[in-house]
Amino acid sequence: MLRVLLIAALIWLAPAAHAAPTEDMFAKLKAATEETEAADVAADIWATWLESGSATVDLLMERAGMAQQAGDTETARDLLDRVILLKPDYPEAWHRRAGLFLEAENFPEAFRDLNEALKLEPRHFGAWLGMGVMLENLGGEKEALDSYRQALSIYPLMPQARMAADRLSRQAEGQEL
Repeated sequence: MLRVLLIAALIWLAPAAHAAPTEDMFAKLKAATEETEAADVAADIWATWLESGSATVDLLMERAGMAQQAGDTETARDLLDRVILLKPDYPEAWHRRAGLFLEAENFPEAFRDLNEALKLEPRHFGAWLGMGVMLENLGGEKEALDSYRQALSIYPLMPQARMAADRLSRQAEGQEL
């Protein structure tokens, strides 16, 4: 009986597993030949990024998303601040908060959060896209193009990154007549 209680206590106290996308998922994303197929794989990857391994963090993330959708960015940011305090190694929290900073054109804070997200998950194509958007807004077209291309190296059929990279490469390299 004591052994069963001990095992139950260890299971209860053990942290929940943090989901992470598999190498196979990224290989499928890179190999996809149609946008819809790639979008489905990207959605699966994103779903794993949303599983923090903590019920509390997941609830706070859900509430932050609801607050953002309702236009209450202050509450969304407060909730994301709490998530980052609770789980500083959770890249999606950094990415989501960077999105709020980007919307507010608070580029120094967005830059810090995007860098942190990419440090924790270098394959975060959404963070690479966000970095490109921010750099382009700051006038760093070459750096933005590099960020879009980095996103495309992970998710080659990402529509937003493809359009932005095409537009910037035409500007940088000229257009044939």
